[in-house]
Amino acid sequence: MNNWTVNDSGKLERNFKFKDFTEAFSFMTRIALIAEKMNHHPEWFNVYNQVKIELTSHDVGKVSDRDYELAEKINNVFDTRD
Repeated sequence: MNNWTVNDSGKLERNFKFKDFTEAFSFMTRIALIAEKMNHHPEWFNVYNQVKIELTSHDVGKVSDRDYELAEKINNVFDTRD
């Protein structure tokens, strides 16, 4: 999957970089709304202009199709940002 990798913890992971904190936080807000609708929430970490996202399906104990679906939606948000 585009720029996503499976990390040592077995989670789907991608790092994103933005021009500043406001752009990074705006991205996170857009993802939060999508994740809430899917009832599938990312693990993430934000410092200034960087966002690290990890995805896994805790109910099955591994990466599932839901993670790949959310990752695709996250990619779309990132690719279509202003």
